[in-house]
Amino acid sequence: MPHAISMPATGLQALILCGPGSSFPTFTANPDENPKALLPIANRPMVWYPIDFCYRTGITNIKLICPLSAAEAMTTALNTNPFLTSLPYPRPDLVSPQGLDYNTGTAEILRLPEVRDIVKCNLLVLPCDLVCEIRGDKLLQTWMVKAASLPDLLGDGEAPHCSGGLGVWYETKTVNPIKGEETDFLATTPMPRDPTSPKNHILQHLSYLAMSMPTDSFNDLIEAKNAFPLRHGLLRKHPKLRMLTTHRDAHIYFLPKWVMDFVKENEKLETIGEDVVGWWAKATWQTRLSEKLGLMNVLQGRVKATESAGPARDDSPPPRGEALDSQGSGSSPSAEPEDAHTSVLSKPSQASVPPVLAYIHPSQPDAPLLRRVDTAQLLLTVSLRLAKLPSIEETGPDAASPFAHPKKIAYPDGVKPRTTITRQDCLIADNVMVNEKTSIKECVVGANCQIKEGAKLFQCLLMDGVVVGKGCKLTRCILGKRSDIGEGSTLTDCEVQENLLVEPRTDDKDNKLMSSSGLEASEEDMQDVLQEFDDEKGTAPAFE
Repeated sequence: MPHAISMPATGLQALILCGPGSSFPTFTANPDENPKALLPIANRPMVWYPIDFCYRTGITNIKLICPLSAAEAMTTALNTNPFLTSLPYPRPDLVSPQGLDYNTGTAEILRLPEVRDIVKCNLLVLPCDLVCEIRGDKLLQTWMVKAASLPDLLGDGEAPHCSGGLGVWYETKTVNPIKGEETDFLATTPMPRDPTSPKNHILQHLSYLAMSMPTDSFNDLIEAKNAFPLRHGLLRKHPKLRMLTTHRDAHIYFLPKWVMDFVKENEKLETIGEDVVGWWAKATWQTRLSEKLGLMNVLQGRVKATESAGPARDDSPPPRGEALDSQGSGSSPSAEPEDAHTSVLSKPSQASVPPVLAYIHPSQPDAPLLRRVDTAQLLLTVSLRLAKLPSIEETGPDAASPFAHPKKIAYPDGVKPRTTITRQDCLIADNVMVNEKTSIKECVVGANCQIKEGAKLFQCLLMDGVVVGKGCKLTRCILGKRSDIGEGSTLTDCEVQENLLVEPRTDDKDNKLMSSSGLEASEEDMQDVLQEFDDEKGTAPAFE
């Protein structure tokens, strides 16, 4: 697939956050050896998709951020995986900060010295599990036109800091919704519409973001307050408020460089989505919140070192959700006394806080694919959807999707006569051996797999090196790399751990098949996560 790297330099750099994949316990029980970022989506490593998005956006300064313990596995993949070694130059760089572990929040990553050292300009932050068919250059142009300031675009990224941000959300309640998929609560207010823009142009789906948080956090807040918590000031400022509850944050953030200082000055900001973007959006309408957060000092380029200046002032935000309190309790930002440090400055207006723009991706069936793939069900569903894309061989390179493969069946010689493979919805990788009397429908089969005589596969995902025994019947299953399914087995809605041997004639349904050692490790990891959850009083680790 040709990458759009011939376009002019964007002046941005990209950070792709590669976390542990705690939501894939069957396949990432040991995230150091099997990082989530390397799980295959339609036969390509997961991290290939956000990297490809960066190239299509015109960004070639790409940094992959992962824990030091996973650096060896990631480096090996970058040097040996054919999809990653075929990436155009300049290749992505791997950064493994010393202070980064699997419980580090996404905003905390931006405070790490190694990360701060590499951020030299405005940036694009992405998760490793993003599959986005939208043209990134269109999103970039929209951000540049509607939110980026001219000095920031033409200058060296230093003061004056005026640029706003852009985030992306998508509808989860599609034709085939995924059970249990996470959602976010967000409130937006309309932007002035340009009547000259085309009907389906990105600008038609752009709004100002007023509020954003995970739906779980919002529900907890409602339960704690025993009411729907909403400030009157928000409604006065934005009477045409639109509230969305079935959308999800794609974690695509176009951010100005000043956000790095904002995060540094507020050590209690843990995540980019809920904390950084969420509080920033509130500061555009909530009285004096920008002062409490120290946001105006950052915007005016007056951030000063405080190590030797005595006790540091508390610029941290109040507990999550407190600023939503419609009554403005004594602990809310609006009730805080004026800070001595900010009183000497001229009081800026709320309009001086740059906006956060929200692109709400349309949910029509023919809309470009946009999804985060952070559960096994999403891994299967998105892989099967990508398998239906016509190959480059069928459409030609100019008309093909950016995610199309050269061929639907990469090694036709490996397919014996008297087999049934529905080419329109299957994807068969290189060096796959398919024996006679087999049936493969709506499946993705990884490289070096063996499908033996009489096997029947329907809506399955097979990772590299899987062996499916004679006469097996598999339905909606995900098989980890180099797993071996004994002959005569019948599995439905199952996940099989990598390297696992499933006994012949096994009959199982809706189960995770793991080795005893893998299961124990998974349980230990889950206990660590639960303990972290308790320690943080309900704030789950965000680096996924």
